[in-house]
Amino acid sequence: MFWQLLFIAVAFWIVYLRWQRRRIRKIYTEISPGNIQEFPVVGHAHLLRGNHEDLMNLLLKLARIANDQGGLSSFWMGSKLFIIMTDPETVDVVLKSCMDKDDTTMRYCRTVTGNGSIFAAVPIWRPRRKILAPTFSMKNLNQFVEIFAQQSNLMTELLRPVAGKGDFSIWKYMNTYSFDSVCESALGVQMNSQQNSDHRFMKAFEKVSHLIARRIVSIWMHPDVIYKSLPIYKVFKENRRVLYNFVDKLIQIKREELKNNNNRFGKRTFLEMMIMGSGGERGYTNLELREEVLVIILAGTDTSAVGASYVCVLLSRFPKVQEKVYEELRDVFGDSDRPLTVQDLPNLKYLDAVIRETLRMYPPVPVTVREVHNDVVLPSGVTLVDGVSVINNIWGIHRNPKYWGADADVFRPERFLEGPLKHPAQFIPFSYASRNCLGYNYAMMSMKTVIANLVRAYKVLPPKDLDPARLKEPLRVKFDIMMKPVDNYVLRLESRK
Repeated sequence: MFWQLLFIAVAFWIVYLRWQRRRIRKIYTEISPGNIQEFPVVGHAHLLRGNHEDLMNLLLKLARIANDQGGLSSFWMGSKLFIIMTDPETVDVVLKSCMDKDDTTMRYCRTVTGNGSIFAAVPIWRPRRKILAPTFSMKNLNQFVEIFAQQSNLMTELLRPVAGKGDFSIWKYMNTYSFDSVCESALGVQMNSQQNSDHRFMKAFEKVSHLIARRIVSIWMHPDVIYKSLPIYKVFKENRRVLYNFVDKLIQIKREELKNNNNRFGKRTFLEMMIMGSGGERGYTNLELREEVLVIILAGTDTSAVGASYVCVLLSRFPKVQEKVYEELRDVFGDSDRPLTVQDLPNLKYLDAVIRETLRMYPPVPVTVREVHNDVVLPSGVTLVDGVSVINNIWGIHRNPKYWGADADVFRPERFLEGPLKHPAQFIPFSYASRNCLGYNYAMMSMKTVIANLVRAYKVLPPKDLDPARLKEPLRVKFDIMMKPVDNYVLRLESRK
């Protein structure tokens, strides 16, 4: 009798759940998932098994399916329906209507950054955005080019021992360059990680980033009750504590300097501008400052380092493109080795196009996710409803042949010199609309500076044993919070002198 009642209760619960979610099921019938198999209960989540490369390949496959279907596809993760978008017009509508980022992944980043603006809920993000936006004005950013130039010149010197010595990974050099640049411009502290990559903060930063990425792709680690019982949670907490202690100490020092009107560097850092812009002693609390500083370090370091490293790899595989970049640099600098200045950056138009084309083909952040709370009518006529989440597949948007042409999968920087884009949302490596990344110009200036100084000093070559016939093949990529190549940016350098 008990089992009969239990069976009836479960049956009624399933029927009620399906009735309650009938509008979501209707969306699923209107937007096909393509040729991917759905299982009962788990939906398409069975496809998430495998390593980080397998996960990235799944995201790329979903993008191709969406592009083949006019820019839309769908994906069930258990009882949660995700709509995959690769059509710029649809992206424009959704990103302007849905401000909340999906909590499924954001909450794991918040275990480190708290309510830092990139990951915060809308009620917290909106007032912080108003305070942060002025700090990223071009007037403020221009003062940091000197830092980029100094740090990238140091990087080119540190590369001399490996130039002409065979294959190596450029990642460590780009990562420490970006990290030192961000810390000096954001905090006013010289970390010197380029010369000491064993810096405790740097190691803790890398470890925490890796652990967050690992948790995001390991569904069984999602419940807090499980994750906090694992040995790696203790490792995570220890490394997070290193980050917190370091940033908290710097915040206190900066508050004292501002109180005593003692600016040692003569330039205002992001931290100082946030303290003053929020109202000084009556503005941001130390906790709020820590959250925003960690976001700047996390996003600023990885975005610039990943983007610049991809540029190096593609320059190594497309020598004609690299030669055009070098010719442009010669036009600007001649035979001199004078330092790059902020006035030089607008003259590096082809280099700018190369960086944009690299970000188009290999966006550091390949997907973003938004939650739908109110009805949103898409250009296709489909109405999204509360309970659905949307995956903006940036990789797919950037390779949509409707907007980029039949050569969407071809590396061709000239496309960014041929006139305006068909739609502003077809190129969104730093997201789009009001929740886009405030550090967009900062990252572009940093990447242009470091690539310019690298190419002035070295010729970038592909790995020695790479078959020439494979030079133009797509790079194998993996998901590690950001999209990174499986081979870790391996290449060679040859001194131009």
